[in-house]
Amino acid sequence: MGPARLSRTRHRSRYCLLVRTPKQILAEATTIAVVGASRHEEKSAYAVPLQLKLHGWTVYPVNPYAEQIWGEPCYFSLAEVPAPIDLVNIFRPSAQAADVVRHAITVGAKAVWLQQGIVSAEGRALAEAAGIDYVEDRCIAVERAINRLSRL
Repeated sequence: MGPARLSRTRHRSRYCLLVRTPKQILAEATTIAVVGASRHEEKSAYAVPLQLKLHGWTVYPVNPYAEQIWGEPCYFSLAEVPAPIDLVNIFRPSAQAADVVRHAITVGAKAVWLQQGIVSAEGRALAEAAGIDYVEDRCIAVERAINRLSRL
């Protein structure tokens, strides 16, 4: 009998390219821009990124309708964020996700993460073509908690 052959199949899942797992993406990120961050405490777009901030990540809220969130200045767009962005976390409707992915690619983000309930085949294709990591329909705070990740 000859040597075993390894199968090299690609699996479509909630993240593509599988260059890095969601855990690796979050663990290796230091700067996260949150598009659609909310100033309303009762919304997940407020609480989820706040958890990341409280666990040591540098979090930049991106919301053209707010001046401050969590005591941090808000930015009108990703292009205005004053630091290199490791990860863009998206809290926008699925129909708007591809445009945010385009902007993330333009500013040189290393990864894009669409929150739970947000999916975009076009966004996935854009990220794949640009060679950046992509996660969709997954909560970044749950990933942080399950894997006990912290930047502190």
